[in-house]
Amino acid sequence: MKLSGQRIVITGATGFIGSHVTRMLLAQGAEVFALVRPESGHRDILPRHPQLSVVPGTLEDVESAVLAVHRADAFLHFAWGGVNREDIDSPAVQAANITASLSCVRAAGGLGCRLFMDAGSRVEYGVTGDGIMSEETVCRPVNEYGKAKLAFYQQAVPLCREWGMTYYHLRFFSVYGTGDHPWSIISTLVRELPQGNAVSLSACEHRWNFMAVEDAARAVLLLYQHSGARPGESHIVNVAGRDTRRLRLFAEEIQRLCGGRGRLEFGTFVQAGEGALSVCPTTEGLIRLTDGEYQDMISFTEGIRRMLSEQKENQ
Repeated sequence: MKLSGQRIVITGATGFIGSHVTRMLLAQGAEVFALVRPESGHRDILPRHPQLSVVPGTLEDVESAVLAVHRADAFLHFAWGGVNREDIDSPAVQAANITASLSCVRAAGGLGCRLFMDAGSRVEYGVTGDGIMSEETVCRPVNEYGKAKLAFYQQAVPLCREWGMTYYHLRFFSVYGTGDHPWSIISTLVRELPQGNAVSLSACEHRWNFMAVEDAARAVLLLYQHSGARPGESHIVNVAGRDTRRLRLFAEEIQRLCGGRGRLEFGTFVQAGEGALSVCPTTEGLIRLTDGEYQDMISFTEGIRRMLSEQKENQ
């Protein structure tokens, strides 16, 4: 299903996941309106495309900024401030995120959107005994970021219902790829091991899940394409891969793909906060809401090879 004729507003289009989603929407023929801060230094991330329009504005003034769009079919909200380590536990910063995000819902309603999607997070689940996280799992977030994401979802459900919009709250798990935060474990290993450097790690005996960013963007696209069959419904959706295993095995595979270079120093890094917890998401919801069409296309091996190749080309 192509998206020709579809008008889509997106926030966070210059971000990691949002930039990939934007490119995929454009490739499918959609007309995309990207809300970008006027002072943003990341505009060059956006492709030059006749179907892409940059809408100057901030989340705080989103309702007035998108008036120029006039009408849209969907609103994809992937922007969120304070995701750095300094602000992730700031009640004030995260409260401001909730307020701005609710303005995005109202802006979507005012544009006549039939669908609202936002980027939630696995941290909304908090600590689970066995690490299994399904959409039905009771959420017990431990940091302010997770609490704010959950609080926004709870307030957005009735607001989307009031505007008659279908609502998908996408809980992304560990998405990796070129453009990810430089301090993420995957980015760190891919950067340091080829240079022969040592990387300090936890024991890495807990289970984890990784998903290539291209697969994450395709999941968003498929959810969008199949959402027309669920008018007015609200759903939480885990967006994760099927590859769940001990974190140590992921790290060792990256080292193998780097030709055995570098050194993995397991057990030398002391984790902060809740410590080493297993993350084992279920993806039945994603499969069901795409009518069985979604499946991972990029293996972990292939995803890491792509990152290594792109890194080599950029050096």
